[in-house]
Amino acid sequence: MPLTRYARIGASPYLRRALRSADPQRHALSVDNRTYHLLHYGDPVAEYWSLVEGVALWDASSQRQVQVAGPDAMAFMQQLVTRDLSGHETGQCKYTFMVDPDGGIIGDPVVLRLADDRFWLNAAAADIWLWCRGIAHVGDFDVDVTVPDVAPVQIQGPRASAVMADIFGDDFPDLGYYRLVRRRHDGLDLVISRTGWGGTDGYEVYVDAARADDAARAERWWDIVMRAGERHGIVAAAPSHVRRIESGMLAFGCDIDEQTNPFEVGPGFEWMVDLDQPDDFVGKAALEARRTIGPTRRIVGVDLDGPDLGTFTDGAMPTVLPVLRDGAVVGTLTSACRSPRLRRNIGFAKVGVEHGDPGTALTVPHPIHGPLAATVVEKPHLE
Repeated sequence: MPLTRYARIGASPYLRRALRSADPQRHALSVDNRTYHLLHYGDPVAEYWSLVEGVALWDASSQRQVQVAGPDAMAFMQQLVTRDLSGHETGQCKYTFMVDPDGGIIGDPVVLRLADDRFWLNAAAADIWLWCRGIAHVGDFDVDVTVPDVAPVQIQGPRASAVMADIFGDDFPDLGYYRLVRRRHDGLDLVISRTGWGGTDGYEVYVDAARADDAARAERWWDIVMRAGERHGIVAAAPSHVRRIESGMLAFGCDIDEQTNPFEVGPGFEWMVDLDQPDDFVGKAALEARRTIGPTRRIVGVDLDGPDLGTFTDGAMPTVLPVLRDGAVVGTLTSACRSPRLRRNIGFAKVGVEHGDPGTALTVPHPIHGPLAATVVEKPHLE
């Protein structure tokens, strides 16, 4: 299928390699952060099984990193996120929220500390760099806020470490979870973190200057990974929404957004907000007030009856759906799919707290399948 390009939509530096691996008749091409990317390569269920049983290579370059560098980098980061980063070590990664002055979530980046005076924020929302620049300007911080040219890929699945060991040999870093290291390989400058969106073991690899030379560096790294992964059954695939829904991972812009505050995310995320720290981050006062009042809504897991609801990336759920209890709307279904391992439909719903207890019976009016019976369950659906 020919790719029509527009001035305001860029192409991933891995796109030519991705399309080469995709089924030319069945793949789904979309736009994320003004960048063309594949929603799936032709068979998202097969891609799911490759992730949970073997290893998958994902193009994650539509996620742009925000770099904060300079003498005031730590002080600036303490203003920017809801976690206390004062103990954040160089070489460590941390998952956190960013909120607006009203406490609404505007991003959930993984923060990578590359040096004493340099951080990266890896977030789904590419526009947060504008927010960061504004905060830096108003606060008069001595920092540079930029978007580095470091297109990431993810190598995810139980065979991911074996692939990395084959690439690096004796130089393979023995990384702990949420740790990072820098390496140079075959003329490529890389940042490697033991992080990812797969709900399994895996890595993210950032390739320096991947776009600057017409994707040559990115394509070289893609080929290196695919050659090393061949004997491990590696598959080029898209990030798996099925697996992230199973494992309780929320998607920014879908399950959480600026209309959601961190206390509505539900049990298990309390550590994401540190209101007892001395630094006054953006939105702290609003979250202190919200903590006192308590959440009025909660994001819960749901099991859904009815026909196969697909893989989320196949167009089966193009928008959020209302959630009813006794005929009254009490929330929205934000994500749903069919879990191949659980053999049932699962998802997330954002409902009033009085409707969020496990076992609560709900109904979701589906535009194609009609009313679907739903039951509130604990998250995650599957570890």
